Amino acid sequence: MTDTAPTTDTERVTVPVPTADATVAERDRVVARVREHAGRLARELARLQGGDYGRRTFRVDGGEWTLKYEAGDLDFLRFEGRSGLDVYVVSQKTDPDAADLATAMDHYEAFAEAFDAHVDSLRGVLDGVPETFPDVATTGEVAAERDRIVSRMHDAADRMAAELHRVEPTEYGTFGTTVAGTRWELKREADRASYVRAGGEGGVYLVSQYAPPSPGDVRTYAPEFRGFVEAFNEELAELGDALDGVEL
Repeated sequence: MTDTAPTTDTERVTVPVPTADATVAERDRVVARVREHAGRLARELARLQGGDYGRRTFRVDGGEWTLKYEAGDLDFLRFEGRSGLDVYVVSQKTDPDAADLATAMDHYEAFAEAFDAHVDSLRGVLDGVPETFPDVATTGEVAAERDRIVSRMHDAADRMAAELHRVEPTEYGTFGTTVAGTRWELKREADRASYVRAGGEGGVYLVSQYAPPSPGDVRTYAPEFRGFVEAFNEELAELGDALDGVEL
């Protein structure tokens, strides 16, 4: 008698395994068509809202559609149904479930109509907006006067820096004092002024290597600059007095 190998469970299964190829292909076809159509909507919405990044939600009878765009292109299209369905019909990360997609697509035409209604609602919104405007006043005179005053302050600050460098010939140095309750500071590089600042840390740079102060700041602090220079002169005078009587 010949021994026969036992039949395995796998060998007993003869039912063919169904594939999802047809469903997946149909889903991908629908998503591709929606991506192309909604992508055009996204570009129009970006033009309308005036930016490369944004989103807008459109309400329809069956729920809400949210369209989001980045750099003017479609980022995602999401449908949130009143029945609790929440599906990203178009996404950069995942494909939708076929059944959820089918339910959402029942409301897609309403979404397109809502988009059209939104665009139509803005037609004529700019009617009557004036196209001519008053002449723009020039700041030339104000800026020139500001620059003239700042230039004189800069010249004085450079002379102060040069005197400081003669007394203390280091590469960098500072001179600070308080005038009428305001802290003033001059910073130098060798014999040239790097900046003059009023108000301490976070204060106003009246002399700077970068940008000039505003006319308002000049108006506020320029009168006190005289006191800053006078305080500097007094300190130099005291330094001279300290050397009086020294004999070698």
